[in-house]
Amino acid sequence: MFHEVLQFQENVSMKGKVFSFELDRIGLVRSNRTIKADIAEWDDCLECEEFDHCYKFCIAKLLLQDAIEHE
Repeated sequence: MFHEVLQFQENVSMKGKVFSFELDRIGLVRSNRTIKADIAEWDDCLECEEFDHCYKFCIAKLLLQDAIEHE
């Protein structure tokens, strides 16, 4: 559902199945942050019998990545 948040390129859209983000930088300053969701892909995920497992797994990965990033 999500792109790996610890591995990204600035000024490039990082896309997962549902959610994408872009962190723009001009020189030394981060100029913009964009987050998008693909509702059609979200609806596809909701129809999957593995949705609960997949969603919990994705959220657990995000929490771990957040902890590592802010260590």
